[in-house]
Amino acid sequence: MRRLVLASLCFFAVSGALSTPVHARAAAPVAPAQDLDPLTLLFGGDAATPAAPNGPDGRPQAVAIPREVVAFEGNQAPGTVVVNTSERRLYYVLGNGQAIRYGVGVGRPGFEWSGVRFVSSKREWPDWTPPSQMLKRRPDLPRHMDGGLSNPLGARAMYLSGSLYRIHGSNEPETIGQAVSSGCIRMTNDDVVDLYNRVKVGTRVVVTR
Repeated sequence: MRRLVLASLCFFAVSGALSTPVHARAAAPVAPAQDLDPLTLLFGGDAATPAAPNGPDGRPQAVAIPREVVAFEGNQAPGTVVVNTSERRLYYVLGNGQAIRYGVGVGRPGFEWSGVRFVSSKREWPDWTPPSQMLKRRPDLPRHMDGGLSNPLGARAMYLSGSLYRIHGSNEPETIGQAVSSGCIRMTNDDVVDLYNRVKVGTRVVVTR
């Protein structure tokens, strides 16, 4: 019975190939056989999408928003950080018309903001003490949490002058590219470490909407 089923599958596959016009067969791109399983070879379709790699905390990393050098228009000085909240991207200005672009998470509706701030301090694996305003909204939150993999501030934090906001990592990389925070700028831990190593205390941060 099994031989009969396999023979039938091969027959239909070969028949379909023979019924296709020669010019169409010649133009159709052929994916490498090692990238496709046998059923995909028989019936068509795309190869399975590789699973997103896990970060050091075991959670899936956000791979849909790659860190990359891009063209950048503007008169911001090299070393400036520009956050475009509507675009959900952060730019570290390199100069000569270029910047490094990162994907970020931004404030959810009601927590949007814009303005100019400066990096007032930096912390590696920062502790987290939710402000009183947040505790009123979320009394279930801990009053204090030591830094570490489970801390919502992630691997690094850059504190913004005159505000409660930070540019920080996250233990929820799947939220990058979304508007879900209480006003802070979230990054993947890999990206925030990269930015942290470039940014100095006193760096100008421009947040636009």
